[in-house]
Amino acid sequence: MNKVKIIGTGSYVPSKIVNNNELSHMVNTSDEWITSRTGIKQRRISEGEDTSDMATKAAIDVIKSAKIEANDIDLIILATATPDSFIPSTSCIVQKNIKAVNATCFDISAACSGFIYGMDIAAQFIRTGRFNTVLVIGAETLSKIIDWQDRNTCILFGDGASAAILQSGNEEEILSIYTGSDGSKGKALICPAIPVNNFCANPGISLNKSTVSMDGKEIFKFAVKVLVKLVNVLLTESHCDLKEIKYIIPHQANSRIIECAAKKLGIDSNKFYTNLDLYGNTSAASVGIALDEVYKKNLVKSGDKILVVGFGGGLTYGGLIIKVI
Repeated sequence: MNKVKIIGTGSYVPSKIVNNNELSHMVNTSDEWITSRTGIKQRRISEGEDTSDMATKAAIDVIKSAKIEANDIDLIILATATPDSFIPSTSCIVQKNIKAVNATCFDISAACSGFIYGMDIAAQFIRTGRFNTVLVIGAETLSKIIDWQDRNTCILFGDGASAAILQSGNEEEILSIYTGSDGSKGKALICPAIPVNNFCANPGISLNKSTVSMDGKEIFKFAVKVLVKLVNVLLTESHCDLKEIKYIIPHQANSRIIECAAKKLGIDSNKFYTNLDLYGNTSAASVGIALDEVYKKNLVKSGDKILVVGFGGGLTYGGLIIKVI
């Protein structure tokens, strides 16, 4: 079975910064209220770029980082909850944009766990020999599905994209991967699509809006529980000790989730690498943006271990441990 290495990471965020004070002019909130409850100070918001546009820029960034050509890529997996369109897939649009002419392409939907799901799928394809060089992208234009009058959700989210390229190699860089889902709690975080309203269905007017709604308390309980579970399972499967982990990179959702999980794990919250104060919750792009920062800031060296965990709508969760080569 082939071994898997990460040969590059990349990311892109829009240039437009919207801070908490600006949001307070749109909805009844304040910088103090948002910061104290979430840890978020600002977020990046698209001024017209769609998901494929940001995904393309993250892809170009990672191709440069990996020092390969676009036609070396033979699979593109794009995780998003905010595609440009139902058809074609956003991954196919990115393929066209970067001229990755040899790639098979498909999108996946796992919300904030999407990037990790994509890494898992890519690793399995490489290990079996089906593909050799895989581009994984997590990209979201969440600003287009947010109700900007809903204080419970509009303060949380931002736009952005992240990417990684995985390839078969001589040394294993992904020590363990674990994913899971709990569809019974799916209604805790939803964004409706087009309802069935054809000539065979009962006529009527749908009151559904394609905007995000969330049960914050349920999501909080779920997130803390699975974050702790993921850390413990991944450490067990990889035969690692928590002391060996240089950074835990969590989904950038809420600082309170991270603080609560750290307490339950008996570790300092500083072990968690966070950037949610700058970008907010970028869903499928979240952990990839943070991972790219860790690499580009040279915060890790060869032999260091990084534990990455995500959780989100579905409800879904997943994580992996990376040993830096």
